[in-house]
Amino acid sequence: MSNKQLQDAYIVAASRTPIGKAPRGVFRNTRPDELLTHAIKAAVAQVPGLDTSVIEDAIVGCAIPEAEQGLNVARIGALLSGLPNSVGGVTVNRFCASGVTALAMAADRIRVGEADAMIAGGCESMSMVPMMGNKPSLSPHIFDRDENVGIAYGMGLTAEKVAERWKVSREAQDAFAVESHRRALAAQQAGEFADEIAVYTLAERFPDLATGEIKVNSREIALDEGPRADTTMDGLAKLRAVFANRGSVTAGNSSQTSDGAGALIVVSEKILKQFNLTPLARFASFAVRGVPPEIMGIGPKEAIPAALKAAGLKQDDLDWIELNEAFAAQSLAVIQDLGLDTSKVNPMGGAIALGHPLGATGAIRAATVVHGLRRRNLKYGMVTMCVGTGMGAAGIIERL
Repeated sequence: MSNKQLQDAYIVAASRTPIGKAPRGVFRNTRPDELLTHAIKAAVAQVPGLDTSVIEDAIVGCAIPEAEQGLNVARIGALLSGLPNSVGGVTVNRFCASGVTALAMAADRIRVGEADAMIAGGCESMSMVPMMGNKPSLSPHIFDRDENVGIAYGMGLTAEKVAERWKVSREAQDAFAVESHRRALAAQQAGEFADEIAVYTLAERFPDLATGEIKVNSREIALDEGPRADTTMDGLAKLRAVFANRGSVTAGNSSQTSDGAGALIVVSEKILKQFNLTPLARFASFAVRGVPPEIMGIGPKEAIPAALKAAGLKQDDLDWIELNEAFAAQSLAVIQDLGLDTSKVNPMGGAIALGHPLGATGAIRAATVVHGLRRRNLKYGMVTMCVGTGMGAAGIIERL
């Protein structure tokens, strides 16, 4: 075995599309491979001095890789974005952690010296591809043992289990949701998403019945569609629980179904020197840990300490924590159990306001961390989330 020392993996570009609401939002008719193509093109445009022929592979996360986002959407996105035919592509699936897993896998290829330049990303259209796919089929053996039944639970029911076990009240969940919208709106108004979002020009075609012509109406989408200024405690209190009788998890304190894509470029020190590139950040560590499927939302509680240990950091060293808000219940449980500093958690809002396009979220939120650390002159950021079937994932990024 080789004793070759691991090398650092540097992020030199990070971009994403705006996030649209599903199933009736701005991207309802936009294919996910087109969203991915847009994100990749925008990332490449951030490093004009890089010869794209040195990029070896594109690793893209997708939670439901079928239909419009099937057929190895990573390779298709790489080709449609104009990258050379020599750039490979592989689609990976770790449900909600697919995007950050793709980033970790790309970084690992560089760290072990098997590649010098990689694309990492994620894409998802929840408008075009339903939550469990077009033909969901669970193994009947899930029901052979009680400890496996949680695999079959809907995500909302697992959030109810977490709320019950960690004693997270309905009021606390609604207050968390209100704050998510408040922070997201404040960040939008301050222009804080501008560095990460690649404005998308949406072309909508419609018939002119008077002339018989097809007309095109173009408009620019520059902001995430989800944040709502009219979100209030009173308004959320009127919503019914949707996953359990007398439950506390509602549509208002859960993440929004969404459409979007993100892409990052990761390179070695050799590429930095060869093309005189300035790195935005270093990918420091990644960890995944499993938890019982019926309380999948608590997953980050196990993954965060593992990622910190791998990076040689303490929790207090983190300046920015993107904790995916799958549900307010699980987010609050993780915050409570680990004692996370709420001022550092989702400072620009989270998935309850901004949306959660499943397999794209990890890449999108990584772009948020990369640019947020630089804009606010901070050092360490984390992207973390719970994952269906009982997992947690966490990746740490260091600003350089």
